[in-house]
Amino acid sequence: MDLTEITSPSFIKKLDKEQMMELAEEIRKFLIEKLSVTGGHIGPNLGVVELTIALHRHFDSPDDKIIWDVGHQAYVHKILTGRACDFDSLRQFKGLCGFPKMIESRHDVWETGHSSTSLSAAMGMAIARDVKEDSNYIIPVIGDGALTGGMALEALNHIGHEKTNMIVILNDNEMSIAPNVGALHTVLGKLRSAGKYNTAKDELEYILKKIPAVGGKLAAAAERVKDSLKYLLVSGIFFEELGFTYLGPVDGHDFNELERNLQYAKKMDGPILLHVVTKKGKGYRPAEDDKIGTWHGTGPYKIETGDFVKSSSIAPSWSGLVADTVRKIAREDHRVIAITPAMPVGSKLESFAEEFPERFFDVGIAEQHATTMAAGLATQGMKPFLAIYSTFLQRAYDQMLHDVARQNLNVFIGIDRAGLVGADGETHQGVFDIAFLRHMPNLVIMMPKDENEGQHMVKTAFDYDEGPIAMRYPRGNGQGVVMDETLQPIPIGSWEVLREGTDGAILTFGTTIPMALEAAKLLFSQGIHVKVINARFIKPLDTAMLNELFSTGMPILTVEEAVLAGGFGSAVIEYAHDICGKVPPIRRMGIPDQFIEHGNVDELLAEIGMTTQHLVEQMTGFINEQTAERGKV
Repeated sequence: MDLTEITSPSFIKKLDKEQMMELAEEIRKFLIEKLSVTGGHIGPNLGVVELTIALHRHFDSPDDKIIWDVGHQAYVHKILTGRACDFDSLRQFKGLCGFPKMIESRHDVWETGHSSTSLSAAMGMAIARDVKEDSNYIIPVIGDGALTGGMALEALNHIGHEKTNMIVILNDNEMSIAPNVGALHTVLGKLRSAGKYNTAKDELEYILKKIPAVGGKLAAAAERVKDSLKYLLVSGIFFEELGFTYLGPVDGHDFNELERNLQYAKKMDGPILLHVVTKKGKGYRPAEDDKIGTWHGTGPYKIETGDFVKSSSIAPSWSGLVADTVRKIAREDHRVIAITPAMPVGSKLESFAEEFPERFFDVGIAEQHATTMAAGLATQGMKPFLAIYSTFLQRAYDQMLHDVARQNLNVFIGIDRAGLVGADGETHQGVFDIAFLRHMPNLVIMMPKDENEGQHMVKTAFDYDEGPIAMRYPRGNGQGVVMDETLQPIPIGSWEVLREGTDGAILTFGTTIPMALEAAKLLFSQGIHVKVINARFIKPLDTAMLNELFSTGMPILTVEEAVLAGGFGSAVIEYAHDICGKVPPIRRMGIPDQFIEHGNVDELLAEIGMTTQHLVEQMTGFINEQTAERGKV
């Protein structure tokens, strides 16, 4: 079958089992080939091929709402809904999004790149359906990992309480929610699938009640025994206590089992939870053998060997640099504890976990818990390091404000993937953290210009005893600079001048430092002398240096790979507005008031006007305007 000719999933309803198996094989080959070039979330998608085909066979998308939690496992769904022809552009600039996207297809009924949202969204859609007196199915698909998110548990509680008609698919990719308990668990699990367990219960009770005189008592006793066994042995009891009818576990790669259970679920009322066991990476040996999540999401790779196409950079990754420095300090300071919400591989903490297993905690997809747990550790004199992606720190805003900053606790937050992240797109761009953290009292925010300064900032964070401190660092590799052997703390709130100039000043930090220095060189060739300042502390500002700058009257341009609204440039303008005396004109460059979609970071920066050339043009025009204004005076 030519997958690029698919325009609608309706054709699946006409396929027999053998044809569906052939379709699954074709999809796996297609994904392995295409993602070897573009990269992407190959492991999760290879694991849901049969499940996705079965869902589209038994439900009528988009009238029936299939809602993908996280969304990184929706590639098969995209193929079956007519987007296979676009896979060469997957996660590329202006190309196919790596997550569900409403503007791509009417079959994408919910957009998400973060976990644990599907059940709440499904509840909203189910309520709307019932108010409108419609009869369509609502089918959220959520992974076992996403159930550790508090929002998912809140939604389960509400759905069960309201007894809402909904079929929840629990995609358990062989990492059990709870350990299986012996052979009886397996037997009961099989009985429960397709309702056989419920049928057996009903028949047993009916027969016992037919026995004269003692039948009722025997039935009651049997019920108690049955319930006791159920509590002891059945993993689904957690869901049943929340008000769900639990079906499973079901082999998520067996079309016969999927068909039987989906048909049964559709006939039942109230909330159903169908527990489907799948294998992440199924059909591609390197991904199947992965035990730590390396093949969850990848860059390009060689199909034959599974070897990744590595970057030509010899510099360390930022995540690795920070994690290794934390580990180095932990050897001397036994108070150091590392915490991650389900990202030990992404944050490069595997070596820390191996060396200090008693001081490493992966709490699962639970950013709020991770943050408040770090606060609790700090109250007891420990030095917690919370490694968390910028895009996921958003989920712990209240915990940062209420539990960490308000209590002024010594928590070190490593804000990984700060700035534009590229291919993962708008749900993952780390450009909002400055704006939602800067207004928090007691909090220090910093970002290094290179990896050498980065290791010194890690030292600064652990030496700091006056409250919470956050260090931002980008995705990818450093610049390959020479690294100092001895770590030294950097004075809090201190900036540094990287290049002198008298015609204007550029204030910037982190990833935009090289851009500013290159722009200053080009401006110098035009006879314009611009000062470049590494504003490495975003909060507190270096007010002494700012006051000195303001006294010169030279125009100032702030540059940040973060949103302008409430960002670093805003902080400089606020300070300038509040101090007494005349201040020079200030302009800002940064991320505009919009969501930035997926693509290569350089392409994205060019699209929003943040390149060396844009910077040169901005500074030239700015300085010329000010010169003309002074001439009029």
